[in-house]
Amino acid sequence: MTIGTISGIYRYPVKSMAGESLDSVVVSAGGIPGDRAWAVRDEVRGGIRGGKKLPGLMQFSAHYVNAPADSGSSPAVITFPSGDTAGTGSNDINEKLSEALAHEVSLWPLLSADMLDHYRRGAPEHEDMEQELREMFAREPHEPLPDLSVFPPELVEFESPPGTYFDAFPILIMSKASLASMQKTRPNSHFDERRFRPNFLIDDTAPGAAFPEQDWEGLRLQIGSVVLRGEVICPRCVMTTHGFAELPKDPSIMRALVEENGGNLGLYASVETPGTISAGDKRTVLDGH
Repeated sequence: MTIGTISGIYRYPVKSMAGESLDSVVVSAGGIPGDRAWAVRDEVRGGIRGGKKLPGLMQFSAHYVNAPADSGSSPAVITFPSGDTAGTGSNDINEKLSEALAHEVSLWPLLSADMLDHYRRGAPEHEDMEQELREMFAREPHEPLPDLSVFPPELVEFESPPGTYFDAFPILIMSKASLASMQKTRPNSHFDERRFRPNFLIDDTAPGAAFPEQDWEGLRLQIGSVVLRGEVICPRCVMTTHGFAELPKDPSIMRALVEENGGNLGLYASVETPGTISAGDKRTVLDGH
């Protein structure tokens, strides 16, 4: 059953920074080469940090001058909010990032999965874990927190699956229909795809479904020559509400997501069969896992 076509392909060289749009990409077993290949470490509280804790990261962007290697962390160029640029390998990159963020940080490539201390979560900001989670997921006291038990258990201890800088799984799929559904309910907000950082944006989905990608959870999906496994619906965090580029800070984004869709938007996926995906490729549902 064919439902939808690929209308956007995105890669994010540095975790939580804006990324780059691609016409075609080779997908490996670990995801898109070069995606989230770099990340910032908080030198004050410890741990790899993203936009949940350092929202200023969302004001930066990053891109590759040359195609990244199939694995590891290839050199990338970071564009600062000022418009200045610096390479990930610059001798003073840590000082420049710390100054721009007004917070001491360091930039790191991917380390091996056995370097567990590198991936271990930093100190929380609150002793009360519920308060910590409510701030992280931008939930009001009366709103339910996401069910985190559906995610890999190592994420309790580690910021990301060791050996990666992904939040949970290597691929995030979103549909234009979901964005349109949210925009219709809150016309004064900006449900721009850049707030939600998908790897693949899908258009021309089945008519009538408000959030079609959520129906693909647990299914095998073929896009181009790649087979993906729909893993877990994506619970959204405070990053979606931050302002960057021309998009304003907007807490009502999360209020709307909670009210309309339980705070979720998009689908995490893993890679079953590597291959190539190009803009315009059809998405086909194969069957369950």
